[in-house]
Amino acid sequence: MNEMPEVGDDRSVLIVDDDRSFLQRLARAMEARGFEVTTAETVADGLARVETSAPAYAVVDMRLGDGTGLDVISALKKNRPGARAIVLTGYGNIATAVTAVKLGAVDYLAKPADADDVVAALLANADHKPTPPENPMSADRVRWEHIQRVYELCGRNVSETARRLSMHRRTLQRILAKRAPR
Repeated sequence: MNEMPEVGDDRSVLIVDDDRSFLQRLARAMEARGFEVTTAETVADGLARVETSAPAYAVVDMRLGDGTGLDVISALKKNRPGARAIVLTGYGNIATAVTAVKLGAVDYLAKPADADDVVAALLANADHKPTPPENPMSADRVRWEHIQRVYELCGRNVSETARRLSMHRRTLQRILAKRAPR
């Protein structure tokens, strides 16, 4: 394995996301900000790109059709230890964020992430701690949004959603009937 230089002036970035329209928008925005962009829509493609030429930066979706974006981050850190990667996800989860950071991610952003936020996270000084958000979502709100997303992904089928969430169907129906928590 040839040694890759540290990040420095290298502006290569790999974006891995299975939402094609989001991927294309973010790729264009990153190019406009001076990055040399490579994209992938699957874990397998992301791993192949990392093996071919490990980029200085990576923006990786957490959940992809063929696995988890953490595999791409792990491979990137193995091939280019100085690379900086962030994880994007529609599923905010503390345990996953901790795992992502342990594997080498420098930040964890909720989707849809703004390109400026992505660039700021990628280029942030490692010693600088980000300021906490002014109005963070409550744990109840995060849970409610996760349930709503799974419900939509299951085609609004209550029984299937309850099964996937390991939740009693009637409990799910009560949650779905309530308004979103603040």
